[in-house]
Amino acid sequence: MSLSITSSVSNRSAARGLMPLCAGVGAYLFYLAAGEILLRDSDTMWQIKVGQWILDHRAMPYSDVFSFTRYGETWISSSWLSQVAFAFVYGPGDWAGPVILTSLAIGATVAIFLHLLSPYFDPARAFLIAALALLLSTTHFFARPHVLALPVLVAFLGGLMAAADRRSHPSWWLLPLMALWANLHGGFLLGLALIGPIGLEAVWSAEPSRRRDLIARWALFGLAALAASCLTPYGWNTLLGATKILSLGKLLSLIWEWMPADFRTPSLFEATLLGLVGMAFYRKLTLSVPRILLLLGLIYMALTHVRNIEIFAFIAPLVLARPIAEQWGTTEATEPRFGEARSVPFVTILAAVAVLIGGGVTTKLFVDQHPFKFLPSVTPVAAVDLLQQQKAQRIFSTAPFGGYMVSRGMKVFIDGRAELYGEQFVLDYFDATEAKNVGQLLGLLDKYRIDATLLNATSPAGYALDHAAGWKRLYKDGTAVIHVRANDKTSLLPAAQSTN
Repeated sequence: MSLSITSSVSNRSAARGLMPLCAGVGAYLFYLAAGEILLRDSDTMWQIKVGQWILDHRAMPYSDVFSFTRYGETWISSSWLSQVAFAFVYGPGDWAGPVILTSLAIGATVAIFLHLLSPYFDPARAFLIAALALLLSTTHFFARPHVLALPVLVAFLGGLMAAADRRSHPSWWLLPLMALWANLHGGFLLGLALIGPIGLEAVWSAEPSRRRDLIARWALFGLAALAASCLTPYGWNTLLGATKILSLGKLLSLIWEWMPADFRTPSLFEATLLGLVGMAFYRKLTLSVPRILLLLGLIYMALTHVRNIEIFAFIAPLVLARPIAEQWGTTEATEPRFGEARSVPFVTILAAVAVLIGGGVTTKLFVDQHPFKFLPSVTPVAAVDLLQQQKAQRIFSTAPFGGYMVSRGMKVFIDGRAELYGEQFVLDYFDATEAKNVGQLLGLLDKYRIDATLLNATSPAGYALDHAAGWKRLYKDGTAVIHVRANDKTSLLPAAQSTN
């Protein structure tokens, strides 16, 4: 009987240990199957072009080479490693590589997240929390560097919270994660910023006799993390480059992912916040002052910029996990096991290998039968073909078209690198595309000696140019419209391909 009980407990333990891996593979396969939702942001295309430039030149960019409005001006890539990774797996016209890489990053994020939650929640509750985090984050899941950095973000901040939960100092093994994060995406600044607040929680909860030692250890770790974040090709300039986006002022309220959360219509994020508040009151959850400040900070970030909702979704549960486990009895609260070496049963290793092989085989079969396509609304193929035939050089285009134009080897007016163009330039661009003042639009076209425009088919600026003196419509389809100066000697397309 005792052997039977021991075997049953061992099997349950093995199954529980495999749960993060299985869930991670499941998330990976889900986003692979729905790969087109990762290909709806044209920034992916210029990110890949930057990576290709780095691989071709075996050097790092220090100035802009992709636009005619900022050509030669200082610009560094704070996401160079992600861009190289995307470029390495990308084949011309074949989006399977970037989709697979992005889906792998999402799957790894889920696996790490569930591993961090496992000491505090039973598998069913942990899985539900992970599913909610994915639902909250999906609107910002693109084949872009921030998603490749997401598993590193969760692992680093989860490691800090694990140290705070055990009232200890962080593991030095987190420093390589910071160095990796700094090369993948500029969001590493968040990791540096949260070392202090999370360290405060560790010191607050520790015995008074240990606090001085903990303060010194967390401070030393913070300095080491700062140094690790500079282990990039740009060195200290990485910090300056990553902060540049924060200086765009009013412009941030006009870029979708930097906009504040909008509660004018019901949303899952709104329901999550209200549900969290209601559960906390109903179950009388008590938090320490540092955890309250951490939670409020994460909520503030998500309310201020919608791109931070995924940070709230994956980090807030780690902040709340131990108090909930201790006060609500979701599972027996144990010491966090992040970074702790443990023996793994051979049968578990075999099962894990089988899961990974199954995921690989499924990937091969699916990719062979399913060509991935980018969102048509940001890939004006026919319009760009025409502009290249006409050898147009200075083209005023919308920012969402910029990524595709860069991928076609064209110098652009603007693309997604708002930190390069600056606040006033992009504000002028927005005013021009809205065409609230036609004189202002025409003035901008004259200022930059524009010889053709490439606008969204429904753009107000396009309608304005239809009636503006000195401009004529050359081409229009369901995606884009082209206008050229009326005195340009340009041959029109056949009537079947253009509209008047």
